[in-house]
Amino acid sequence: MTNKRGFTLVELMVVVLIVGILAAVAVPLLMGRINEAKWTEGKTAAGTIKTAIEVYHAEKAGTGTYGTDLPTMSDLGLTTDGLTGTYFVPGDYSWVTACDALTSALTYDITAAKPASGAISTPASWSLDEAGIWTKVD
Repeated sequence: MTNKRGFTLVELMVVVLIVGILAAVAVPLLMGRINEAKWTEGKTAAGTIKTAIEVYHAEKAGTGTYGTDLPTMSDLGLTTDGLTGTYFVPGDYSWVTACDALTSALTYDITAAKPASGAISTPASWSLDEAGIWTKVD
């Protein structure tokens, strides 16, 4: 009486096929998560810019010194080191601000553009407004 132990070639091929199908489904999902995590760096820095704009506005509004010029990085108290990350650099951010002379109401739009390094795929950019709403720009 022989006792054969082990798996047949067909059984092993079925297991390899199932693992291959699972990998084909899981890899694109994981790559999307990696892209989202990279964008988190850009969104965080844009949030820092948002806070700096609001502080700048609070200091200047009502004093007549806010002006119509866009505040620069140095006006906002930001440094290139503060906006330089693993994927994003200061040149990837831009902003537009406006202050109503009568009501001192502040409006702004901060954009984090996809880095030129190619480390991030889509979207082309994210935009943050004064209401704290993020908008994806494809």
